Amino acid sequence: MTAGSVLVTGGAGFIGSAFVRLLLERDPSVRVVNLDALTYAGSLANLADLPDPGRHEFVHGDVCDGPLVTDVLRRHDVVTIVHFAAESHVDRSIAGPAPFLRTNVIGTLTLLEAARAAWLEEGVSPGPRRFHHVSTDEVFGSLRPDDPPCHEETPYDPSSPYAASKAASDHLVRAYARTYGLPVTLTNCSNNYGPRQFPEKLIPLVILNALEGRPLPIYGDGGNVRDWLFVTDHCEAVLEVLRRGRPGATYHVGGGNQPTNLDVVRRLCAILDDRLPRSPHVPHERLITFVEDRPGHDRRYALDASRIRDELGWSPRHSLDGGLRATVDWYLENGGWLREIRERPEYREWMTQNYGRRRDARDDERGARPPVGVREPAAGV
Repeated sequence: MTAGSVLVTGGAGFIGSAFVRLLLERDPSVRVVNLDALTYAGSLANLADLPDPGRHEFVHGDVCDGPLVTDVLRRHDVVTIVHFAAESHVDRSIAGPAPFLRTNVIGTLTLLEAARAAWLEEGVSPGPRRFHHVSTDEVFGSLRPDDPPCHEETPYDPSSPYAASKAASDHLVRAYARTYGLPVTLTNCSNNYGPRQFPEKLIPLVILNALEGRPLPIYGDGGNVRDWLFVTDHCEAVLEVLRRGRPGATYHVGGGNQPTNLDVVRRLCAILDDRLPRSPHVPHERLITFVEDRPGHDRRYALDASRIRDELGWSPRHSLDGGLRATVDWYLENGGWLREIRERPEYREWMTQNYGRRRDARDDERGARPPVGVREPAAGV
């Protein structure tokens, strides 16, 4: 990266805030401009205790606001854009796709247009620029048990409105590179986990429910397979792509593991048993409950990360067990953060709307269809 500012979109969210923190730690010369709309999953609490906060400026705004984005790029001499901002929860995209199209597609288009105007028009000072777009393994759709992991040339086959919106944004970024010569790189990552993740996702939700002795509902039979990536490992990969990645290239960033959702939940329960041996809920595994699966639930994701390993020397630092232990410890030490999230009215409303009527997955076998007796969401991803 060169002199000038780095614009991080979605920098008050889970992954974005982790990247802001890493960037300030690793590069003492960088200035970070953080653009975030502070929707339900973003929080200024994620930006507490930043290293050298004088090099960080927060801008409360929407990536779909063209005049604002243009002003930010020009006023701060932005030379690098790292685009994390996205609606990302599959269940929410099933309940209401429109916000996903707006943020993930129109927001990306707005950023691309602003970058094209700021960086490619006549009179702009010369120098390296980079638009880095962060995407997901979900654009490739579901793999069968014996299918090889997806590589960077695997055709897209999205299943959910969320995945389709991310696929569309990926295509837009590549189109701007080919049509206008915009300097871009892309990364597709697997399922992230770690500190400060909003508790609608599997791992923080299981931790929260287990601490309160609530059921740990798991979609279907719990056999869905994901490749889990500790959030700081992901951020280090993005930083390496910015520093040494080939312009125009795509890199897959995976954690190198493929447990089932049920296995992940059992590992979390074992860690909690170890950390809280006097809890009345030990063994926490007895809280596991299987509930009705969600529509179009992809069975398996997996990424081939050999390109980023071979070209840039990146590989994840955290094993799954080590990362899960670190994650559980962070949530145990930061109960105030969790309480603040759970007390938000919009969070409670969403949980009731999406999960209040889910029934036990075994009811079909029993011929009964009562609502499942849980007050928190199903732990599926």
